Amino acid sequence: MGKNYIIGTRDSNLALKQCNIVKEKLQKKFPEIGFEFKEISTKGDRERDKKFADINAEGIFVREIEMALISGEIDLAVHSFKDLPTRLPKDLEIAAIVDRANRYDVLAGAEKKLDELPKGARIGTGSLRRKSQLLAYRSDLEIVPIRGNVETRLKKIKSQNLDGIILAAAGLERLGLKAQITEYLPPEICLPAARQGAVAVEIRKESTELKKNFKND
Repeated sequence: MGKNYIIGTRDSNLALKQCNIVKEKLQKKFPEIGFEFKEISTKGDRERDKKFADINAEGIFVREIEMALISGEIDLAVHSFKDLPTRLPKDLEIAAIVDRANRYDVLAGAEKKLDELPKGARIGTGSLRRKSQLLAYRSDLEIVPIRGNVETRLKKIKSQNLDGIILAAAGLERLGLKAQITEYLPPEICLPAARQGAVAVEIRKESTELKKNFKND
């Protein structure tokens, strides 16, 4: 590897934290190489006023980043693995899964655990998967749709008078917000999304040097 590399990412604190995980691993192996971040706004970040059910949610947090990767604007992309569609663009591939954190969902910002919350408690989540499972476990809950990054969702507990919100444990732990976790939800209550908690590195198939070095890492 004889050049500087540009890593593409979303512009949230969590996305940048995940990029730093990748950068630190690469920098340790290749101290002579420089890595810089390019923050890219995605449709999912721009259209936060819309519910996932009202838009085509597949790939909404990765499409613009993948376009920048295909065009050569960036050299590699870092994603939350669960955000990637099952089928990638034909010119791209996953080079590595760099970090696997806690895969479970959590109840965050609540004063009591899920079973102890009062009847009709207001729980925030933007995920249809989480909503469906929570209501199957406790049909009395009021599920309030919320979107935004981790910090924004935590603020909505107060601004929208919520009793708590459901988030991925990995995001809170990576951001140093573990103290906000009220309860880790077992999969019998809330089965996590596939690949939740993992960080994926995406590259162009033609990037043979990058591919070789990731495989040797």
